[in-house]
Amino acid sequence: MSKVKPDWNPKLWLRILLPTVLVIVWFAIAGLGGPTFGKISEVSTNDQAGFLPASAQSTAVNDLASGFSDSTNIPAAVVIEADSGTVAEGDKAAFADLATTMKDAAGVAPTVEGEIPSVLGPTYSEDGAAVQYLVFFEASGEELLTDITSFRELVKADTPSGYTAYVAGPAGLLADFVNGFGGIDGILLLVALLAVFVILLIVYRSILLPVLVLLTAVFALSGSILGIYYLALNDIIKVSGQSQGILSILVIGAATDYALLMVSRYREALFEVQSKWAAIGRAFRGAFEPIFASAATVILALLCLLFSDLNSNKALGPIAAFGIGFAFLAAVTFLPALLMIFGRGAFWPFLPKFGKKKVEAVSENTVPGLEGVRGIWKRVGNLIARRPRVTWVVTLVVLLAAVAGLPGLKASGVPQTDLLLGSNIESVDGQTVLGDHFPAGAGSPAVIIADEATYEDVMTATEGFEGVSTVEVQADLDATKKAVEDKIAQIQADAVAAAAAAGPGAGGFPPAGAAPAAAAPVDFANLSLEDLGLKTIPKVVDGKVLINATFSYQADSPEAEALVKQMRIDLAEVDPSVLVGGETAIALDTNETAQADLVKIVPIVLLVILVILMLLLRSIVAPLILIGTVVVSFAATMGVSALVFNNVFHFPGADASVPLFGFVFLVALGIDYNIFLMTRVREEALGIGTRPGILKGLAVTGSVITSAGVVLAATFAALGVIPLLFLVQLAFIVSFGVILDTVLVRSLLVPALAYDIGPKIWWPSKLGREVASK
Repeated sequence: MSKVKPDWNPKLWLRILLPTVLVIVWFAIAGLGGPTFGKISEVSTNDQAGFLPASAQSTAVNDLASGFSDSTNIPAAVVIEADSGTVAEGDKAAFADLATTMKDAAGVAPTVEGEIPSVLGPTYSEDGAAVQYLVFFEASGEELLTDITSFRELVKADTPSGYTAYVAGPAGLLADFVNGFGGIDGILLLVALLAVFVILLIVYRSILLPVLVLLTAVFALSGSILGIYYLALNDIIKVSGQSQGILSILVIGAATDYALLMVSRYREALFEVQSKWAAIGRAFRGAFEPIFASAATVILALLCLLFSDLNSNKALGPIAAFGIGFAFLAAVTFLPALLMIFGRGAFWPFLPKFGKKKVEAVSENTVPGLEGVRGIWKRVGNLIARRPRVTWVVTLVVLLAAVAGLPGLKASGVPQTDLLLGSNIESVDGQTVLGDHFPAGAGSPAVIIADEATYEDVMTATEGFEGVSTVEVQADLDATKKAVEDKIAQIQADAVAAAAAAGPGAGGFPPAGAAPAAAAPVDFANLSLEDLGLKTIPKVVDGKVLINATFSYQADSPEAEALVKQMRIDLAEVDPSVLVGGETAIALDTNETAQADLVKIVPIVLLVILVILMLLLRSIVAPLILIGTVVVSFAATMGVSALVFNNVFHFPGADASVPLFGFVFLVALGIDYNIFLMTRVREEALGIGTRPGILKGLAVTGSVITSAGVVLAATFAALGVIPLLFLVQLAFIVSFGVILDTVLVRSLLVPALAYDIGPKIWWPSKLGREVASK
């Protein structure tokens, strides 16, 4: 039997000072952190290339390509389609004027001497039904969204009637992504907090308590946002719209879970002791260990993402772990301070009165461990006590049946244009129109870096690939221009010499005493290098040449990715040092790295959680069982998700990072509920034995864990309001998985399996031997 620690009853001055100081500190944190909610987007980036691993070919190409141009401009593809028929000859002058108007638009990069012009076009399609421009923008993030929005209005206003204009390409797509993430600071938080408030209102039937819990969650988020903002501002971490949204939901969900456990232990203590100070002392002692173990588990599981080769995953790990740390601190400092201040009044109008807890009368048929238990948890406890093996076997069969859908999960990546959900998305619609009239990869070419000695052979080999429309070497504009001028001057000199050799009257020879004719001005628009018998002079940087290959496939399509794979293999035979990058290669490398991360990180996360559970429960058997049940729960969740994604929502597939994020969140958060359950079971087992302790632990934690699960599921479901495929899928996976874990795994599978095993579940600890002897 363990010693009962005396109730905490501090001196009067400490009762007033301690909660006051804690509340003041947290209000100061919230006061500083609140304003950063609107500023976090200033330090966010949604550029996919910035999150690639250093080992990827596309990363190496990006680094080398920067030597060919100082520009970091982002191209937009403007495509204008005739509503019927073809582009009228009379409208071509207006399209030429439109190019001039585009150059002066806000955000459009200025043309630098010797660099690619800021606006290329107009270029007319072979079918004559569309016109295209490439326009380069300077900004990114929120500023790019502002520039693209005004640019779209300008293009539509200046496009002749009878045509429909679209602004697509990388800049248009990125702007639409930024717009999609725009709901994170407002709508997402509002929906999540509203859902939590309603659920807490129903569970506790109290007006004030939900406010206190939500304040805890919001203040935890404010503190974490404040820290992350300054870390990102100083380039210590990278923040994206994706990680920002996940952080908000994760902190609110985790802080609410921890708060509910603390509130539950406090309410339980208020029925047992008169003093609210003694009650908070009991609640803190009972809740601190499982909350700490839960937070440590989630933090360490998230930090396992640092082993990822994908920089976006590496960035999310510390960001989310930082948020969980603040959720823990708020739950064990700020919330207890609020509860000390409000006391029983926090539960108004249903106050927990000392000695007035409603309990079920004990009879001779009452199963040990269920004394005083009422309602659904008494029925669940009776089921487990009478038929433990049947209960866990049937539950396991149900979960394994759900696992059968897992092979249908298509998580090898999807085109970027499919990541944006909804209709009338201009960048998506524009890309479709572009592909109807021009090479679909226009504006997003593959970028090839080759040796100067072999670049012509590489270009020839590239032209031979099916799916490659055009191949162009990046020119040394100054050198090429000078070669053209020299050639024209040579032609003119040859013409003068030929006329002079022919003599007077032969035509073209100037009269005696007349000045020689001046060379005609060079008109580059009416000359081609082929006409002059010249080739483009490539720009050479450190012995390397850059080649652009435009595909006839959409840049983010599976066909384009397959072509990049084949090019990397075949071109290496021409030039072993050749590198293939560009938008398509970035998507390909991201997907392949994400899939490799899943295989590498899953065992690491499981091992870390297993070690934590062993230290917490002082057992080997119990942690192995808990890990096994959570893995089965995750597999079942992904199986059901595959069926829903394919047959209900008809999604085109899933981002390659979805399974990894789903695993980390579900396993880390799912193990929380088992920690809450099994730490209480162990506590009860010390006094009444393992099997009664399992039933008692299940009964006293049943309501709070179920409530926490519902709250967390509702919180993650709020991610579904952001119209991005990745977040919608993650919302479903975590929400459904948490409910499945709460209802089946924690309520039936784990307690029934533990009850069937009995005291041996604590092997090899002393607890198992002591309980077994009772």
